[in-house]
Amino acid sequence: METVETQGVAIPRLGLGTFRMPGDAARSVVESGLALGFRHLDTAAMYDNEAAVGTALATSGLKRADLFVTTKVWHDKLAPDALRRSFDASLGKLRLDHVDLFLIHWPSANMKMDATLEAITKLKEEGLARAIGVCNFNMPMIRRAVEDIGAPIAVHQVEYHPFLSQTPMLDYLRGKGIPMIAYAPLAQGRAARDPVLAGIGEKHRATAQIAIAWLLDQERVIAIPKAAHPSSQRANLDALNIRLDDQDRAAIAALPKNLRYVDPPFAPNWEAATS
Repeated sequence: METVETQGVAIPRLGLGTFRMPGDAARSVVESGLALGFRHLDTAAMYDNEAAVGTALATSGLKRADLFVTTKVWHDKLAPDALRRSFDASLGKLRLDHVDLFLIHWPSANMKMDATLEAITKLKEEGLARAIGVCNFNMPMIRRAVEDIGAPIAVHQVEYHPFLSQTPMLDYLRGKGIPMIAYAPLAQGRAARDPVLAGIGEKHRATAQIAIAWLLDQERVIAIPKAAHPSSQRANLDALNIRLDDQDRAAIAALPKNLRYVDPPFAPNWEAATS
């Protein structure tokens, strides 16, 4: 699988998300995903499935060097000591001696960004996380992290799909050499019901995976779709072989681009992303 290089790591461009797969539900999902060929796995402390993911990894028979494992710290654990405790707990549940990528899951309105980024950078320096990054930062936040603080941000993970524009953020990240990881790439199932995407899918003998192919068609964009069933996982992997043409791209470009589906009360001010 093609990878994206950033901060000394190579990230497979298509990963397996595990959001809303709590407890043992994630184990069989990860086992089937690994058997089909996924090597990039995305979990988080908040998902309550790190132990199940760890069991699936431990029994997979795959070499650790062939796996790319991401986990995240929740927004109520961003003080340095709390962040470290959260990381240690995640590492123990995953049954690993390091993770490949450790992310701040959401920013907190009262976090001390300098201290938080210093704490997460220390994990990288100690070799416990091969790379670090952030999720769900708005434009002022990512600028501060990268330009003012100078943290070695390897990726920025955000909601991104054919119904939500991330053009300003993408332009900024590309200028800094930072890849974007797209979560909810199928718009939480809505891509499967969209007639425009369905029409393009018929042309390519595909379904909602056209949305994934559209993301992978873009420079330095990584996608982490969630799929509970092996058939859906296989279909998502098939997106790697779809080649969109200019007509397809134009049709997708004409879709609404202001539909954000992940917007919890603690989210940052998204409008600041374009200011």
